[in-house]
Amino acid sequence: MSTTCWGSHVHAADGRKPVALLARAGAARDRLREALDAAGALVVLEEDPAAIDAATLAAAAPQAALVALEPAVEDALVALEPALEAPGLLVIFDEADLAARRDGWEAQRWIRHLAAKLHGHADVLPPGCEQDMLIDLQPGHPATPQQLHAEAPFETHLVEAVALAAELPQDRPGEPLPELATSTSTGHDWELTHGAHAAAGRTAPESKPLPDFSRLELVAIAEESADAVVRGAVLVIAGIGGPDAVRKLMTALPSGFSRPLLVQLKLDGGRYDNLVKQLARVSALPVAMAMPGDAIAAGTVYVLPERVGVEAKEDGMVFIDGGGEPVAALPPAESAVIVLSGAEPSRIDAVLALATRGGHVAGQALEGCYDATAVKLMAAGGAELGTPAQLAEQLGARWP
Repeated sequence: MSTTCWGSHVHAADGRKPVALLARAGAARDRLREALDAAGALVVLEEDPAAIDAATLAAAAPQAALVALEPAVEDALVALEPALEAPGLLVIFDEADLAARRDGWEAQRWIRHLAAKLHGHADVLPPGCEQDMLIDLQPGHPATPQQLHAEAPFETHLVEAVALAAELPQDRPGEPLPELATSTSTGHDWELTHGAHAAAGRTAPESKPLPDFSRLELVAIAEESADAVVRGAVLVIAGIGGPDAVRKLMTALPSGFSRPLLVQLKLDGGRYDNLVKQLARVSALPVAMAMPGDAIAAGTVYVLPERVGVEAKEDGMVFIDGGGEPVAALPPAESAVIVLSGAEPSRIDAVLALATRGGHVAGQALEGCYDATAVKLMAAGGAELGTPAQLAEQLGARWP
């Protein structure tokens, strides 16, 4: 065994995060080592997973482990699980084949994402990009008019209006009305009179006191139109390798896209609030966190955390606590499911079943797909595949 291990005591001097690089020797490992160096990490262990045991990995005391996935190391990773599942250890997986081919702009982008994961921040933009003007969208409905004017009650304006009413111009008794053309008879018990007619004996009515406005209150002008009720949604399912595909899909969606977009992306650590901020940077549509009890609004992107489900009601769709498989809750004729890299293969049966009931389903093209297991099942079931941009174009054409 020729293990390259420097020991955990080295990182204390410069503050860099100690990382174990688990990959077979070759181009993939070389690229991943370069990425770790660029991301500000300290490699304390660099070895083929099949050449070490769990005790060796634990002895290196890494705070994170970067693993290059390929079929040849699958059994070795199972043997290393006791160390990889240690509390507080951040484990990041990358495809060995993809890592070996990644270069140029794509390599720089991946380094930024790697650094964000290692150091626990959400800054993945290239140097020089301003972030001060980013909008930090918060979950929930916008404030109602009543909430916005809670500190300025309507009664104050009513009191002011009554106080000023006496100073406003008024008709004076006995003064002729302005010169107006006589109206034709309409069968009503009133008519506009000519000035001379009024001077002959008709006078303007006396001013009446102002009505009592103290009981007025703000009410909705009209009920929500039937067209505004959400009858369906687009569910996007993704996993490992999926964040980049989700961003590309959302970037290509038109700003006037009418359906709500539900993004279900399983994240280690459950930092869905960070995902909301990241998606808001690239989306032309508003982005919010799905919260149980909230109604689903049209033309909005929702990040769907674990244990938040969907329910279709007569007056629209809402988020619920739990609820099982969201695919099964979608109204088929008005909904779609997009399967991207890393989606769970066990969910594809439900997705294809939605297609048999009239739903629109599609998957990410195999080329450039990080984890294509579920996508291949989609293709085997007859679903159409496409790049994230092509999938967005299909959705835009279906629901302009």
